[in-house]
Amino acid sequence: MKIAIGSDHGGYLLKEEIKKHLIQKGYEVVDFGTNSTDSCDYPDFGYAVAKAVVNNEFETGILCCGTGIGISISANKVKGIRCAVVSDTFSAKMAKAHNNANILALGERVVGKGLALEIVDAFMSSEFEGERHQRRLDKIAKIEQKYLK
Repeated sequence: MKIAIGSDHGGYLLKEEIKKHLIQKGYEVVDFGTNSTDSCDYPDFGYAVAKAVVNNEFETGILCCGTGIGISISANKVKGIRCAVVSDTFSAKMAKAHNNANILALGERVVGKGLALEIVDAFMSSEFEGERHQRRLDKIAKIEQKYLK
């Protein structure tokens, strides 16, 4: 499985830990930056990962910033992206199982390394349950059609 990963400076250290963890688990990981803790703008990296995921170049994405919020908002501006900012394993599972999230967002200043890796594992091991949940995603898609042109 190919995973796109990105962060701003506030999520850089966590992104590096997650990247190493995923590679050790056998995933193919492509890093969209940033490459240091120097100040930069999270929309640039949220958009780059979201674009790659929505264009089916990658099966999923993982984004990090200080809280996970800003970078997830940026990613969610891309039509077809369902990026969930998560800080616990149950929410990570449900983001995929019920919402078919295609990008996970984490906050380096919110979750520690150990919990972050557990969250990533929970997200990666979960699958979309479909059925009644698809009906809800179809409604979200209609909202996108109306407002994200």
